[in-house]
Amino acid sequence: MASLTQQQVKEGSNRIVAVNATPSNDLPAPSQSHPQKPGWKKFLAYVGPGFLVSLAYLDPGNMETDLQAGADHKYELLWVILIGLVFALIIQSLAANLGVTTGKHLSELCKAEYPLLVKYCLWLLAELAVIAADIPEVIGTAFALNILFKIPVWAGVLVTGCSTLLFLGLQRFGVRKLELLISMLVFVMAGCFFGELSYVKPPASGVIKGMFIPKLSGHGATGDAIALLGALVMPHNLFLHSALVLSRKVPSSVRGINDACRYFLIESAFALFVAFLINVAMISVTGTVCSADNLSAENTGHCSDLTLNSASFLLKNVLGKSSSTVYAVALLASGQSSAITGTYAGQYIMQGFLDMRMKTWIRNLVTRCIAITPSLIVSIIGGSAGAGRLIIIASMILSFELPFALIPLLKFSSSSIKMGPHKNSIIIIVISWILGLGIIGINVYYLSTAFVDWLIHNSLPKMANVFIGIIVFPLMAVYIGAVIYLTFRKDTVKTYIETKNEPAMQTHMEKGFMNNGQLELSQVPYREDLADIPLPQ
Repeated sequence: MASLTQQQVKEGSNRIVAVNATPSNDLPAPSQSHPQKPGWKKFLAYVGPGFLVSLAYLDPGNMETDLQAGADHKYELLWVILIGLVFALIIQSLAANLGVTTGKHLSELCKAEYPLLVKYCLWLLAELAVIAADIPEVIGTAFALNILFKIPVWAGVLVTGCSTLLFLGLQRFGVRKLELLISMLVFVMAGCFFGELSYVKPPASGVIKGMFIPKLSGHGATGDAIALLGALVMPHNLFLHSALVLSRKVPSSVRGINDACRYFLIESAFALFVAFLINVAMISVTGTVCSADNLSAENTGHCSDLTLNSASFLLKNVLGKSSSTVYAVALLASGQSSAITGTYAGQYIMQGFLDMRMKTWIRNLVTRCIAITPSLIVSIIGGSAGAGRLIIIASMILSFELPFALIPLLKFSSSSIKMGPHKNSIIIIVISWILGLGIIGINVYYLSTAFVDWLIHNSLPKMANVFIGIIVFPLMAVYIGAVIYLTFRKDTVKTYIETKNEPAMQTHMEKGFMNNGQLELSQVPYREDLADIPLPQ
């Protein structure tokens, strides 16, 4: 057999290895002079995307729905939080795996796979999901500014839009510590609720039952459960996570991709577990303080109409008179940090579906203007009360929007022409589709029954009801038909790039690939256009 020689060649910032025309399975093992990094150092290299994505599970929308659920149903809906975050872990890991394996994020794959009309419909729905996700973040930040500086809510909405653009502009100059500071302030809020949890001491049996025994009783329980789920599992997060992982350099070998997927899973699991504990603490504190046994005359009015703007009383036992200030600072940090991630998601969606390479500041400005418009209109017309109700509506919209991001993700991640040997296992396919179709079924059931109930019991003239029914029922049929189309349509576009004679135990940094004696590069998912995203390290 011919002898093997290697010569390291520099091409730009990437290092490849030129290989003589010999079978690739005869390549020598990596040199012992360059020992492998310990596992924990490899893991730290991938830390960042999961924690950035997890901020969306602690945004003002989650706070609002948690407070409402706790005040109205005590611990009864904790099982929704548990199922929602388990499901979130599964689908977020699928989104990360999709990006790592294909080198493209979800919106780019949708653009490549679907016909023109379907592509534009999915883009519009994805943009609507970003707007719906941004409403709680903008309004939550406006509430925080109102508590701190007595700024009207509508003015706070405008300030929020400008401040988000300012923060994003500063990050272009490498201000990565800013986002870490905001994340730390979010955990100040978590510490406050954990401290209050130790003070009010909710009954352990009630919390455990609420967490593991599904139950929907009482007025509005179904709507609150769907709002909780919509606030947890958000469509724009799937687009965001599949893009963020592309900012990490991932070896293109089978082992390298599998290691990266495992590290991203571990990181996401830890980040979402922290988010789960914080959400449970908020519901438990609210449920205990607002329960009939502990409800004081002072808190009766607050609990009957609990909003983000009036929830600081929950922390008085721990913080006393400073509770409103600390709560407002935490709410400000929560809203501002999640608004930044929402803007990132909007950028990737616009870039992926439309392949628009406009300047970043223009894209940020467009995204901000679109996102704050509904919040601004409602806050001007309805004030704080109207803005608070808009948060709940936005969470329900996100729940209805979920199938149009979730179904493509489930199909692509289970497809051999998209993922090659890295496609989902049978167990993951079954579990993810059962959970996904279950959520879709709940949405369709609630949408149908709620509308029919409203149509029967409203006080509008009969002709008005007929006219509304003529408009809405066909839209419901279109919604169901679109879900069925996405579910059963066969994928046709191949995105997984196979490499010939690829040893599973070596990376693209250690070898080249031979095809008829010519040097080839393997598929490298790393994306230079996404490498400048400031991620917590």
